[in-house]
Amino acid sequence: MVSCVVVDDDPDIVDLFCELLELSKVEILGKGYDGSEAIKLYKEFKPDVLFVDLSMPNYDGIYAIKNIRKLYPNAKIIVLTGDSGNNEPYLRNTLNVDYILHKPFNMHTIRESITVSLLKSFSA
Repeated sequence: MVSCVVVDDDPDIVDLFCELLELSKVEILGKGYDGSEAIKLYKEFKPDVLFVDLSMPNYDGIYAIKNIRKLYPNAKIIVLTGDSGNNEPYLRNTLNVDYILHKPFNMHTIRESITVSLLKSFSA
């Protein structure tokens, strides 16, 4: 079973996203609501995949990704975003994000994001 941590500043999105993940038999190890919690939860659980929103108050997703990458360069990170896509080259090329999942998401794209992210380990 794939394990994950989900981080978004909107508790309703976190809960809905976790419900969708559980339907896909993904184990939820932790839930967070800002970038500092993302780092703490990743260190604590070392999930197979981290789902993190980009836009959050206090510490955002970019902050979380940069700090997690320093400690765990091979971490599997999937970004949740409502943004238009202007950051995508930076996210993919500089921060080495595995997948960018645009809101609103659906079961197909969630499953695809996990598959693509985990398969990257084998194609490198």
